[in-house]
Amino acid sequence: MRLNEPWSSKHKHMFQGCPYSLSNSFAEPLTQQELIDQALARGDDALVDEYQRHHTLTYTPNGGSHDLRLEIAKLYGPNITADHVIVCAGAQVALQTAALAILAQARRRADDDNNNNNKDNDENENDPSTVATPKCHSIVFTPGYQSTIEAPLQAGSRITKVQRHASNQWQIKVQDVRDAIQEDTKLILLNEPYNPAGTLMSRETQQELVALADEHDIIMLCDEVYRFLEHDPSTDRIPAMADAYRQGISVVTLSKPWGGCGITIGWLAFQDLSLRQTLLDTLYFGTACPSRASELQAIMTLRASDWILSRNLKIVRSNWILLQTVIEQEYPEWLAWIPPTAGAIAFVQFKGPFTSHELGRQLAERGISIKPAFCFSNTLTPELAQYFRVGYGESIMPQALQKLVDFIKEHKDQWKATMEARG
Repeated sequence: MRLNEPWSSKHKHMFQGCPYSLSNSFAEPLTQQELIDQALARGDDALVDEYQRHHTLTYTPNGGSHDLRLEIAKLYGPNITADHVIVCAGAQVALQTAALAILAQARRRADDDNNNNNKDNDENENDPSTVATPKCHSIVFTPGYQSTIEAPLQAGSRITKVQRHASNQWQIKVQDVRDAIQEDTKLILLNEPYNPAGTLMSRETQQELVALADEHDIIMLCDEVYRFLEHDPSTDRIPAMADAYRQGISVVTLSKPWGGCGITIGWLAFQDLSLRQTLLDTLYFGTACPSRASELQAIMTLRASDWILSRNLKIVRSNWILLQTVIEQEYPEWLAWIPPTAGAIAFVQFKGPFTSHELGRQLAERGISIKPAFCFSNTLTPELAQYFRVGYGESIMPQALQKLVDFIKEHKDQWKATMEARG
């Protein structure tokens, strides 16, 4: 495995201790008391009692306990049962586990094919130099969350980065994906809803990508951590990849829509049960099993989904309006965006005289945290370098946004003078 430095490490150093955060990408954090109150209100006393007093501290099963997997399966269609779910310690572990497992399985199959081709040739059989090394190729999308770009690379795969552009509303062009496919492409790694922009592909684009992957026998791994936080679920939500494609895998976590970051529970959902044991074997060498306390918190959270998601969407929609006002009405000379339709994140263009990196440095001096473009790509173009991500899922977000507005008010005349001097 080849591990690269986290792009966010620079961000953590730059913004450490900032009291006004526009960096957080999760919805309103839950409290344990809220979970218990909700459970008791629906008569789930036995679950609360198990959590507070009677759950064992022994190991849980590798891949999660059946009761939690059963609860997760209810989020999907009839092709997904408890057996089609593997529980992990968050989405980061789930994503890396899936990439390692998928590509390891592909290499084993390629190795078997090589051995079968050479088994009748005694000369070649004894000469390692004549046996081809199994190859794997993956398609990823940039800019994006680092793990969605580099997980296949860390698993030993070559990658082709398909560019996403603001000029195309941050949408994936299916032809770009088709052009990127190689003979040994085994994996397409998507992120929908899309981080950092909060945009979402159409159902038609998803169907085209599924058909393309199916045509070439390619697994599609989709980071769906912002699913269930579509701003208009009735019109914007698309099927989970685990439901949409026989070789699709969905990656989900309780951190984002539910605000259950500290529960540290994520999962993989998939139709193809031939992957299950490979996924479990790979997970065994990472975080083999979650704690039972976390599993019980996760069950409480999922059973309270209606209340939690309704509350969090109300906060997200309210904060979205505040952002829209600042960007489109108050300061369009300095800020621009593709309005997000899902999640609690937006990718904002800074139209001032320096990059988002420098903007972030200056904001950090005022105690304001953003996510500059370097958090989402290690090869920044001049255009991309102007972007920064903001999170707007928390009820305290308006305070941080006001600090950003105050900063713009204070500096906009200076920015204008600098840009006029440059001609």
